[in-house]
Amino acid sequence: MTSLDASSKDASFPKRILTIDGGGLKGAMPAAFIAEMEAISGQRVVDNFDLVAGTSTGGIIALGLAAGLTGAEILDFYLTRGPRIFDQEPGEGVLAAVIGVIRRAARSVRRLGTAKYNSEILRQELGAVLGDRRIGDALTRIVIPAYDSANGGLYVFKTAHHERLAVDWRVPMVEAALATAAAPTYLPAHSFAGAAHLLDGGVWANNPMGVAALEGATVLGWDMSQARLLSLGCTSSINPARRVIGFRNVKWLIQTLFDGQDRFSHATAKLLLGHPHTNPHLIRISPQVPPGHYALDDARRMDELIRMGRSNARAAMPRINECFLLGGREPFIPCHPAAFEEK
Repeated sequence: MTSLDASSKDASFPKRILTIDGGGLKGAMPAAFIAEMEAISGQRVVDNFDLVAGTSTGGIIALGLAAGLTGAEILDFYLTRGPRIFDQEPGEGVLAAVIGVIRRAARSVRRLGTAKYNSEILRQELGAVLGDRRIGDALTRIVIPAYDSANGGLYVFKTAHHERLAVDWRVPMVEAALATAAAPTYLPAHSFAGAAHLLDGGVWANNPMGVAALEGATVLGWDMSQARLLSLGCTSSINPARRVIGFRNVKWLIQTLFDGQDRFSHATAKLLLGHPHTNPHLIRISPQVPPGHYALDDARRMDELIRMGRSNARAAMPRINECFLLGGREPFIPCHPAAFEEK
């Protein structure tokens, strides 16, 4: 994989933003998309984007890219480590199938009183790929949403891409990943030195398009009419309204709330960048699938998601090459001086 040094080029690059949605193991789809982009182009994605924003599983992907991992390495994380994180390591034969059914039932019962999964396993697997890297080690700007349940406010991990962002660069990437992925009922709230009881950023920004566009327009002061944004979802579906909604429709209602947030985030990005009909540089990739076909903690259909990600990348490559993979970007220089002192 070619690593490009944008500082050695004379070209002036447009600002480019990559965003990745939350979705648990469905993150295999955007991971495969990115892996295919890099395989076809021979370029690292991180070398072509000035800002990468990701929520939950998308936050893990964003942190992986910023840490210098290739798309193929991140995809391997989902394939080889995802089943263990969600207690679904593969087995063969009738006995393995029966054990799988029993484990799923036990997890559903456990979920009534506590988190469905153990975050320590996720910590171990994240540590194996991210090591001891901190946010200050990121190769490009990153924005990782979480939710501060202890104080009832938003919590966003950021690189030191503005002079007032003087704290998060010290935070280990593993801690940020555990916080943004702490989905209620699936994983426990995450605490570390400096923050307590953080929840999954999907509580308010499962689709981080709007967050990233606002970061570019306000904190970074970019001319958003000249910016370009590639947004990768973890699949989408249409959930028609129901005439009567009761307790048995809670799952449908939660999905509808996520859909509403997704549409609002998309609309915010469109308002800041311009409508796709007038600005062809706003691209959203989130294949539509039947409702409930994929679950965020079901490893049994990851192969389907990976094929979907690769095929969508191949179809989109002409536009992506033209808009985003331009052979480099302007160098990212953190604003916080301590980031240089400790390197």
